Amino acid sequence: MQQYDVIVIGGGHAGIEAALAASRMGCKTLMLTMDIEKIGAMSCNPAVGGLAKGQLVKEIDALGGEMAKATDACGIQFRILNRSKGPAVWSTRAQVDRHRYNDYMKEIILAQDGLDVRAGMATDLLVKKDAVYGIKTADDEEIHAKAVVITPGTFLNGLIHIGLEHFPGGRINEEPALGISDTLRKLGFKVGRLKTGTCARLDKNTIDFSRTAIHLGDEPPVPFSLSTTEIKLPQKPCYLTHTNSETHKVILTNLDRSPLYTGVIKGTGVRYCPSIEDKLKRFPDAVRHQIFLEPEGLDTDDYYPNGVSTSLPVDVQEKFLRTIPGLENVKIVRPGYGIEYDYVDPTQLNLSLETKKLKGLYLAGQINATTGYEEAAAQGLMAGINAALRVKNKEQFILDRSQAYIGVLIDDLVTKGTSEPYRMFTSRAEYRLVLREDNADLRLREFGFQLGLVKKREHEELIRKKNNVAAELKRLKKTAVKPAQVNNKLSAWKSAKVKSPAKLSLLLKRPELKYSHIAELSPAPAGLSPAEMNQVEIETKYEGFFARQLREIEKFRKIEEMKIPEGFSYEEIKALSREVREKLTRFLPRSVGQASRISGITPAAISILMVHLHRYRHEK
Repeated sequence: MQQYDVIVIGGGHAGIEAALAASRMGCKTLMLTMDIEKIGAMSCNPAVGGLAKGQLVKEIDALGGEMAKATDACGIQFRILNRSKGPAVWSTRAQVDRHRYNDYMKEIILAQDGLDVRAGMATDLLVKKDAVYGIKTADDEEIHAKAVVITPGTFLNGLIHIGLEHFPGGRINEEPALGISDTLRKLGFKVGRLKTGTCARLDKNTIDFSRTAIHLGDEPPVPFSLSTTEIKLPQKPCYLTHTNSETHKVILTNLDRSPLYTGVIKGTGVRYCPSIEDKLKRFPDAVRHQIFLEPEGLDTDDYYPNGVSTSLPVDVQEKFLRTIPGLENVKIVRPGYGIEYDYVDPTQLNLSLETKKLKGLYLAGQINATTGYEEAAAQGLMAGINAALRVKNKEQFILDRSQAYIGVLIDDLVTKGTSEPYRMFTSRAEYRLVLREDNADLRLREFGFQLGLVKKREHEELIRKKNNVAAELKRLKKTAVKPAQVNNKLSAWKSAKVKSPAKLSLLLKRPELKYSHIAELSPAPAGLSPAEMNQVEIETKYEGFFARQLREIEKFRKIEEMKIPEGFSYEEIKALSREVREKLTRFLPRSVGQASRISGITPAAISILMVHLHRYRHEK
C-alpha cells in the first residue's frame, strides 16, 4: 500500500498548480490523472488572461505558481487590454500555442522532485470519522494520504452534446470520471449540474483572411511572469469578423435541433460566455456579434473562432459558419460541442478550500462551479498550498478580498455561492484600485517566499524593487525644479508653465505628463527598471485615490479580524431570526466580515451577532 502526504486528482490547470505547490513545499505528492499526455491540455480557447483573469495569473506568479511562466514560454500574441482606462483595470491577455503549452506543463510536472505521476481514475474516497485518508482507484487499489485535492475539471460524470446526440466524455474523445460524484453525494455533499461548451476548430487554409480585420499584439510583447526576460516565440496576429442576419437566421431556424433549447441539456450554462444560440435568444436586437479568429499554434493550421461556442449539429455549424465574412468556404476540423458535468456547491467549503464536512479534503477548479483556466489555476494553487500546510500541521493560508483577486474569487464562492459557472471580473473586486496587475509582486511575493514557493533570488529582487520605488518616490517629493529649467519643455509637452519652483511629484500628477517626461527634467537614478518607473508613475498619479481606498480597507479589516470561534452556536442567539440562524449554521462563517456578506444577513443581525460574540469571549 502506497502512502503520500498529498494526492491530487486531475492534471488540468487546477491540478497542475496544486501538485506543484504541494511538492515544492516538501510534501510527497501524487498526481493521479486519466491521461498523462493530456496534462495541461487546453479544452477551450488557446489563450490565458484577459479582463480580471490577467490579474489572477499575475497573482499566481507572484505566489510562485507556474501558469504565467508557461504562458510566456508558449505565447504567440500578447496584449494589455484596457490601456485607454486606468491601471486598476489593465489586464494582460496572451494567445498561446496549445500544443507547446501542453508539452511545457507535462515536462514541468514529470520533472518535479517529490511528485509522482500516475495514469488512472479515482473512484472513491477513503474516509474515517470526519477525515479523508486516501482514495480508491478504478483498479480497486487503495492509496493513502494525509490530504486529497480533487480537481476534475469537466470530467465528473461528463456528458458531451452535439445536436441531439449525446455521449459520455470529459472532453471530446476522452472518457468521463465516474464514481467520485456518487461518493460525495453519499457523504452528504450537495452536488449539482452545470454546462459549458466550446467552438468548432477551423482549417486555416479555407479561411479568406482578406475579408477580416487583422488584430496585432503589443510590440514589444510584455511578459506575464516576473521571471521572464523576453518572449522568444514568433508572434502571430488574430483576425476579427462578425456574424450577420443570415447567420442568425440559420441558427434560429434550427433551434429545434439544439440540445440547449429542446431541454436535453439540464445544467446551467455560462452567463458571461454564452453559446451563439444563447446570445441570439438573450440579445435579439443585436445586429451582429464579433468573432475573433485565433491561431491555435505555430505548427498547426487549426483556428479557434472565439465567440461562436455552440452545441448545434455539425451540419448546422457548417452552414451558419459559412455565412460569416471570411468563412464562406470554411472547413470544420472538429465541431463545437456542449458539455454537462457535476459540481459541488462551494458554500460547503472553508476559505482554505477544505471541505467543511471532511478534514483533509480540498476541492479546486470547475468542481467549485467556476469557469476558466485562470480561476481553476488560482484555486488549485491555494488548495495545494493548504493541503501541504495541513500535512505540516500549520495554519491555513487565506487571502482576503483586500489582498488579492484570488481572495475575492474564493470568498465569493464560499460565502455567496453560485448557481451558474462563476467568472472573475474587475467589478467583483471592491478594492481593485490597489489590486492591480503591476503590483501583484509587491502584494503577494513575500507570502510566496515564506511558503517556500518563491526562490531566494526572486525574493531579493522584490526587496530591491520595493527599495528602489520607495527611494524614487521620496526623491520626486523632495526635488524641485525652477521655472527657467522646465517651462520650455512644459510648453512643448502642452503642459502649463510653472511660476515658482515645482516639486517633480506634483508635475508627475499632471495627466498629460508621464515618468519619461520627468526623467528628462531630472534624470532617473541608474538601475531603475522600466517596471519600477511604471510603479513610481502609478503610485504618484493615483496617490490620493490609493489613500482613500486604503482607509476603506482598514475599516474592512477591522470587521474581518473579528473572528468567530469554531463551534460557536448560533441557535442560542434567540434575537436572530430562525432564517438567519439557519444560514449562519450552514455557512459557518470564519469572521463577522464574512458573515456580513452572506445573502440575507442584515446589518441588524450583524450587530446582534457582535454583541453575543463579545459576551461569549468575556465568559470564556
